[in-house]
Amino acid sequence: MTLVRDIRDADAEDWRRLWDGYNDFYETSVPAEVTENTLRRLLDPTSSLIGRIAEVDARVVGFSVSVLHESSWTSSPLCYLEDLFVDPTIRGEGVGRALIQDLIDLGRARGWSQLYWVTRANNEAARRLYDRFVQADNFVRYRLTL
Repeated sequence: MTLVRDIRDADAEDWRRLWDGYNDFYETSVPAEVTENTLRRLLDPTSSLIGRIAEVDARVVGFSVSVLHESSWTSSPLCYLEDLFVDPTIRGEGVGRALIQDLIDLGRARGWSQLYWVTRANNEAARRLYDRFVQADNFVRYRLTL
């Protein structure tokens, strides 16, 4: 069974290990100082970042990183699921599903108006999971680095 909970200080080493795996998967790298800043914000209860950890048999096997933000289209906050990663050795066992369902449950309990996320068009395994929750919309993302 998968337990999903808030990230804790004691999870830092496991989160960094999984974060490295996430960045490897997307063939990118995040500078160490940005990684550490992200971790600090995830551990800060006043931050708009939400860090959730998935455990199986008391072993940290996945995480989600989300951003809670306001919207001009709703009166209640939106949650953007920015990052989700599951240890490759345990994929297909429901951990990713549990992490998404956790955010749905949190959002309903906390009065969020929407949960949304993006993934690469060719990330077929993730898309099969995501399609079980909701179908992709027809928006195209534009990203300008400043």
